[in-house]
Parts: sequence; C-alpha cells; structure tokens
Amino acid sequence: MRSDNVKVGTQQAPHRSLFNALGFTQEEMKKPMVGIVSSYNEIVPGHMNLDKIVDAVRLGVAEAGGVPVVFPAIAVCDGIAMGHIGMKYSLVTRDLIADSTECMALAHQFDALVMVPNCDKNVPGLLMAAARINVPTVFVSGGPMLAGHVKGEKRSLSSMFEAVGSHAAGTITDEELLEFEEKTCPTCGSCSGMYTANSMNCLTEALGMGLRGNGTIPAVYSERIKLAKHAGMAVMNLLEKNIRPRDIMTKDAILNALTVDMALGCSTNSMLHLPAIAHEVGFDFDIAFANEISEKTPNVCHLAPAGPTYMEDLNEAGGVYAVMKELADIGLLHTDCMTVTGETIGENIKDAVNKNTDVIRTVENPYSKTGGLAVLKGNLAPDGSVVKRSAVVEEMMVHEGPARVFECEEDAIAAIKGGKIVAGDVVVIRYEGPKGGPGMREMLNPTSAIAGMGLGSSVALITDGRFSGASRGASIGHVSPEAAVGGPIALVEEGDIISIDIPNMKLDVKVSDEEMEARKAKWQPREPKVTGGYLSRYREMVTSGNRGAILEVCEGKH
Repeated sequence: MRSDNVKVGTQQAPHRSLFNALGFTQEEMKKPMVGIVSSYNEIVPGHMNLDKIVDAVRLGVAEAGGVPVVFPAIAVCDGIAMGHIGMKYSLVTRDLIADSTECMALAHQFDALVMVPNCDKNVPGLLMAAARINVPTVFVSGGPMLAGHVKGEKRSLSSMFEAVGSHAAGTITDEELLEFEEKTCPTCGSCSGMYTANSMNCLTEALGMGLRGNGTIPAVYSERIKLAKHAGMAVMNLLEKNIRPRDIMTKDAILNALTVDMALGCSTNSMLHLPAIAHEVGFDFDIAFANEISEKTPNVCHLAPAGPTYMEDLNEAGGVYAVMKELADIGLLHTDCMTVTGETIGENIKDAVNKNTDVIRTVENPYSKTGGLAVLKGNLAPDGSVVKRSAVVEEMMVHEGPARVFECEEDAIAAIKGGKIVAGDVVVIRYEGPKGGPGMREMLNPTSAIAGMGLGSSVALITDGRFSGASRGASIGHVSPEAAVGGPIALVEEGDIISIDIPNMKLDVKVSDEEMEARKAKWQPREPKVTGGYLSRYREMVTSGNRGAILEVCEGKH
C-alpha cells in the first residue's frame, strides 16, 4: 500500500505518533487509507449538500474495508461571481483545485481517492488532479438542482438572468421579476440545465470516472446518497484490482466524452476542460477534433437553455447511459474503455434503455445530424473559437453585421441595456481572455441581456472570453489568439463587417489582409488590468483558450 510509506517501519514511528493524535486505531493503521476530497461549503448552492454525500462515501469506504479521511477543495459559485471582478476568479480555481489536491494526496500518501465535486471548475480540476496523482479514484458529485416553476413552466438560472433583460426592456413587471427570483432555484444542487457543472458531471460517466447516474440523479433524491455509498465501495474494488485514472482516462475515453458532449449539447466550457484533462494524461487535444466528431454525432438532447427539458427529465429518461447506448448502437463510442465499475463502457451500457424519446431523441430522429458544439476558424479566429451550435436559432446560423466593439464586459452590458445595440449588430467584447481578463470571465450577463431584450434572433456576440453553459444564441467565445497577445480580435474596428457561418465553421472580419497587417503594426499591448496576487501569476503562465487555458512555465520567468 502507498500509505505504508507513512505507516510502516521504524523510521515511520514519528508518523504513527501523529496518526495516534488523529485517533487512528491499530486496526485502522493496517487498512488502506482513502482520501475523500470534499468540495463542501456554505456559499455554493451546488455544494451545500456535499456534507451528506461525503458522509455516505465514508460509510461506503468503511464498509468495504478502507479508512476514509476527508480533506477539502475550494469552489466558486459562478452565478454569484457573475458580472463583477469575482468572475475573474472562477476559471483560475480549476488549477488551484488540481494543484492543492495533488499536494494533499501525495504529501499524505493516500492509497485511493473519492472526489466529491459538483460545480463548474471542481469537476475538471479534480479530474486533472486524478490524472496527476494516479491512484484508484472514483467521482461522485452532489447532483443537479430540480427545475423551478414560474407561471406553470419549468425554469432554471438562465431564465432568471434573461428575466433581468426582459425587465430592462419593460416586458415584465417588478412583481414578475420577483417571482422569478424566488422560484427559479428551488433546491440545492448544480443549476438545473445543461450548464457547465452538469455537463462535466455527465462527462465523468462518459469518461468512465463516475458511476451510473452521477451526472443526472437530482441532489435532493435519496438515490444520490445510495450512489455515494456505492462510490465508496467502488474505490475499494478499484484498489484491489489496481485500476487507476490513467487506465481509464485514455485518448479513446476522452474522445468518447467529446462524442457524448456533442450528443447532449453540453456547455462550451467543455472545450476548455477536456483539453486540460487530456493534457494531464499526455494527449494533445486540438479543439479541431470537435468538428470532426461533431460531423458524425447526432445531437439528441435539447436541455435548458437550448430547449424545454431539464436534468431531472434526462435522469428519468435513462440518463447518460441511455444517450451512450444510442451512440454505441451506431458505432460512435469506443466501448472497450475501462471504467470505475471495473468493467468496460460496453458492459456498463448494454442494458441501458431510452425511456423517453422526447427527452433523448433517437439517432434516427435527432435535433440535428451534427453535434451540439462547433469550432469556427477564419481570419478573426485563426486558432479557433467555440459556439454552442445547438442553442443557436436557425436565422443566426449564418449572419453578417457591423461590429460594435467593447473593451470589457461592463461597457457592453451598459450599451445593450441602454438600447444602443440594434438588430443585425455583432457585439465584440475583447481583452477578456485568459491573459487579458485575466481569468477569462463568463459572459452570461450580456448574452442574457440580448435574449431578454428580444434580440436573441438578430444579434451575435463574439469574445475572447467565454460563456456560461446557461448562455444561448449566436454567442461565440474562446476567440484565439486573444486580444491581449495581439490576436485579430484586437484589430477589429467599430463598423467592420463580421461574417459568421456556423454550418461551414467560419468566423471572419471583412477587412483585407493588407489592412489587418497595417493595424497590427500600430497595435500596442495593453497595460495589465491586474498587477498583483494570484491573477497576476496566472496571467503570466496561462495559455490561450484554444489550448484549454492550461498553465505553462514561461521562458525567462522564475
């Protein structure tokens, strides 16, 4: 056992004295030590129930013969952090989570781990850590929130943000806005649509790192507690069989996750997180893979914000396994990939059933024959940009319009709510990328304002920042190279005509190469928005969005 490094031998007598201080018994000292990474806190709605999940995992580990030991991971609520300086601290926590978990797990020599995340950056951060540490590991999340109900219709957080835009446009009253406020988020759990948290939790099943139902069983269901107990038992089985994360998260498994991503219509943030996870296992993930897989993967789900169904509906319809079965039946998955059950993907999904073809359409009757995401390239985004194609209305799939250029998110929101953006415009928000932000803020406020103002079918938004999974419409993010490093988005001028062609994966500004070169020659880097603290260090090390905003040591930096 790895933990023997801190428990066995004369040299380890001081270590044992410290375990004695922790209350370890002699019997426990002889058993495997399983770290439970708890993202529990009292500020994130998706995490407020994780104490109960962790307790259930502890029971499962102990019942299967291990010694559970809990240690923490941080978490940011993207909804609460949205629209102010707090959002600069969202994406950056992914690497803090991975780094701190690696430190804790290796410093204390745990034999195995159970990761208990829920919201946006915790899941990918802990997947990255699992790949680095490479001891037997199982994921069990806190589960999704139930949908809210307003005026007899199911609602979610995206509805709430769009209601603010509707209120600004004068189409709903103060009282109606208050009803949304009080009823949109009715329970604990990750917000109820196919936003980033739920996208990544679903993809843990596709990767093979989570048990069946990890992505979809609602947070308030007792079935979630049972799942957590089984996760604790499962990690002991993995330990016995010596099945590790790098045995599971192979290149084929990551391609499986990308395929399931396309079928589900996941958040564009998955195009940041899957490359970062792949990087940890030594797979150079070019986001252009997305188009290759998208071209052959039908989009079979339209969960909020793309459509009227929610995570609870996907769960009742058969969950992620039912979606995977649809894909496997037409040969789109690598079914021989190993999973945390100790069996392959193919063995796991062989009995899965699609129980509601209105929620999970069959591959013969998809929403579209192509996947939910697309990577667009062109002279405005030579290294790529990302759009949630499944959440774009048909009339905006191809669009040309004048650029309305803003140097930060706040200025764009003021213009949208002030009625200065009109049908046909293309809003460009730049210097919000990984380096330029720094931190690559999500743009849920401007996309929601556009939708709420009734412009969702006539106005596009382009940014080197990113979008919440709750965003919908012609919202194109991750434009790379970003403005802060002199990418073409930094050279766009007010009134330039921007051409968007999602079916043909093109994003261009209609300006000659000669003019763009002339503008480039005059361009000067901006002074950093942040000059101290963690964000300053992050800015120096972070790469572009097309590479997953991974961190690299810069040459000449110490």
